[in-house]
Amino acid sequence: MANQAASEKANGILPAQAIRRLIADGHIQLAEAMQDKQLQPASLDLRLGECAWRVRASFLPGPEARVEDKLAELALHKIDLRQSAVLETGCVYVAPLLERLNLPPDVSAAANPKSSTGRLDVFTRVIADGVASFDQVPAGYSGPLYAEICPQTFPIIVRRGSRLSQVRFRQGMFADSDAALADLHRRERLVSSDKPDISHGIALSVDLAGDENGLVGYRAKRHTGLVDVDATGSCAILDYWEPITLHGEKRLILDPDEFYILASREAVNVPPTHAAEMVPFNPLVGEFRVHYAGFFDPGFGHAASGGAGSRAVLEVRSHKVPFILEHGQIIGRLIYERMTEVPEMLYGAALGSHYQAQGLKLSKHFK
Repeated sequence: MANQAASEKANGILPAQAIRRLIADGHIQLAEAMQDKQLQPASLDLRLGECAWRVRASFLPGPEARVEDKLAELALHKIDLRQSAVLETGCVYVAPLLERLNLPPDVSAAANPKSSTGRLDVFTRVIADGVASFDQVPAGYSGPLYAEICPQTFPIIVRRGSRLSQVRFRQGMFADSDAALADLHRRERLVSSDKPDISHGIALSVDLAGDENGLVGYRAKRHTGLVDVDATGSCAILDYWEPITLHGEKRLILDPDEFYILASREAVNVPPTHAAEMVPFNPLVGEFRVHYAGFFDPGFGHAASGGAGSRAVLEVRSHKVPFILEHGQIIGRLIYERMTEVPEMLYGAALGSHYQAQGLKLSKHFK
């Protein structure tokens, strides 16, 4: 009991067993029983409810405002998700989630798209009543959660219970300092680099050397068929993606508004004591966005969990101008944050994790 009390007071990311306690104590309220593998080592998957609204534009409710009231103003039509429904590219949808929160005063939450969601180029964010920022839920919040969903490249099929987003819970703030991160790297070798660039996180660079065939990534095709977000291995790769091979110069010109899947040059290791997150890249050094899905669970790439050699897959979109990427160019940074306690389970093969020991890899929907 003493150890449990100490862990409950520690600052950092809450592990799976602490999330279970939040559920048992009514701080996370589920409209129906938790699904298999919904609970992850350091996060909880969020499930779509029974309907969604197509809305005119993305929005935030703002202070003292409810999402429900905004929907009454902005909704174009209501979509039934009790069977299944198609969400079209370029449209914005808002769906209530089956999970709602009644957080303790010292626990906040942060959401992100799941890895598979990001790799489909589905832009999704979580909205909460009275909160003036996406994907952030302040400590002590009590109320419903909603997902804003905007497929960018592929039209998708979703239904009640589909899981597009995930949420982490945090007691206090405990992102490691650069000095602490450097010490952790010396002990755990967080990235496969002899001289890692550590400054407000640890740098990752892009791999444009490719495999033995020169394959460095994939560019998404337009005007494709549907992707069912709940159907693993249901889509043929070449129907949706154009492989990118490079021979000679290790550089890639990103075309404006195209979506790419690339991989990091470095292998990544997230030890069981920490969770990691890819932070938005500095726009001053590149006109592109990397990695919609920023969460890396404890155990990702960890040798003891079968993940030695795991690289980060990068979801990349150039903006208004063509941009040249060079092999080894820094493309993002990982922030490591301490867990309040080691999770009862780790990311890896034993958990059925799709992306452990990965190299360049598309989402689980493609075969």
